[in-house]
Amino acid sequence: MLKAKPFEVLSQVRHGFFTREGGVSKGIYASLNCGYGSNDDGECVRENRARVALKLGAEPEKLLTAYQVHSPDVAVVTEAWTPGTAPQADAMVTAEPGIALGILTADCAPVLFADERAHVIGAAHAGWKGAIGGVLEATVDAMTRLGAERNRIVAAIGPCISKEAYEVGDDFRDRFVEADGDNAKWFAPSPNDGHFMFDLPGYAGARLEAADIGTIAVVGRCTYKEPKRFFSYRRSTHREEPDYGRQISAVMLRD
Repeated sequence: MLKAKPFEVLSQVRHGFFTREGGVSKGIYASLNCGYGSNDDGECVRENRARVALKLGAEPEKLLTAYQVHSPDVAVVTEAWTPGTAPQADAMVTAEPGIALGILTADCAPVLFADERAHVIGAAHAGWKGAIGGVLEATVDAMTRLGAERNRIVAAIGPCISKEAYEVGDDFRDRFVEADGDNAKWFAPSPNDGHFMFDLPGYAGARLEAADIGTIAVVGRCTYKEPKRFFSYRRSTHREEPDYGRQISAVMLRD
């Protein structure tokens, strides 16, 4: 797993941006696929998630993921749920020790949050739709309602698709520019006419800066360009593979 330096000094917080390595899944899901939404064998996914929980020091049933739908919705977590009862949400916050908040991704940006002094953590799934829809700001707001202070919140953007690999059409760019003219700076011309390269981690970082939080870190790894380390929806699509796995990123307060 990968770590973000600002989180490593937080003695009461455990975190990790896990790669696709170290699990039991086979084939296109090899090997640490943590997504129940894939067509992978469910027992393999359970074992993979148990390995992640062990690495974090969490009980397997307390490694939680929501049913992600690219929304700005945030779930406040007070107790564990089962995969079948997970709420529809794209972010979670909690003040409960021992609960690990997990985000599943395969190109979208996983973002982990912590205010160690307030004992409040958060995790968000920020694809382009969630990011422009305000999921990151909604996560910060939910943390403050639990007692966090904006200037103490540490956030880290994990591995996601990079600008060099994220080609989009002009209609995609128009949606962002219509929302805010300054968003044009997150797009660079593509070699293909009428297309642009979109900087998702840069855009997510700017949204976090505008939320006026204390510290922002970017892991800076591209899921598309590192097939041995990361799952990538876009890469799987380009390869015409029938499905794809999901890596997990998680944060937890120590008991």
